[in-house]
Amino acid sequence: MFSSNWNHNDFGIVPLLVGTLLVTVIAILVAVPAGLFSAVYIGEYANKRVRYVINMILEILSAIPTIVYGYFAVIFLSPFIKKLAELTGFSIQSENALVAGVAIGIMIFPFVTSLMEDAIRSVPKSLRYGFMALGATSAETVWHITLPYAFPAIISSILLAISRAIGETMIVLMTVGVNARLTFNPLHSVTTVTVQIATLLTSDQDFNSIQTLAAYALSLTLFVITWSLNAIALFIIKRIY
Repeated sequence: MFSSNWNHNDFGIVPLLVGTLLVTVIAILVAVPAGLFSAVYIGEYANKRVRYVINMILEILSAIPTIVYGYFAVIFLSPFIKKLAELTGFSIQSENALVAGVAIGIMIFPFVTSLMEDAIRSVPKSLRYGFMALGATSAETVWHITLPYAFPAIISSILLAISRAIGETMIVLMTVGVNARLTFNPLHSVTTVTVQIATLLTSDQDFNSIQTLAAYALSLTLFVITWSLNAIALFIIKRIY
């Protein structure tokens, strides 16, 4: 089970976990910084009308099916990244973890922004006004008061976003491929736990076949990972608040 091979005879989970980790890290690196800056702008600087328009756009983006994001990644994002890699002299495969990670990061960006905005807006106004009354600027208030106070909720938002990225199936199925490869290079083709679950269960297999049992084992592993992340996020929120 913990070998580095994944084929019809040897169902080693290590390449799948590495591929899932690689895609998730890329997605978080895309979504979290953009989501945090957007949340700070919405919660601290935007006026009421601008905040309403941005939140409406975020709700629309959140409602888009994941297959649409997968189509966008295949048609537009993948050729753009390939051309950019060729211009910079990097060797990139047709299906790679970078495209999948960036696409998932774009998909969870509205989710991350909404969670972090709620965290920032939960900071008491008395703390902001008191610090600004001492002569601090808006940027200093955000850096020294708002973000430290909302930090636990921001961390829990990141953990929930990681759970969302790990469980994504359609985007990675369309962009990352099904070939299991143990590599940490984002420009190479990898596979993830969710992709292999979908691949194993869509074929005609008996319930007691090794492929079906392997799919259930992967599902259990994925459930334990996501449950642990959500439990940690809830623990942080209850511990602090």
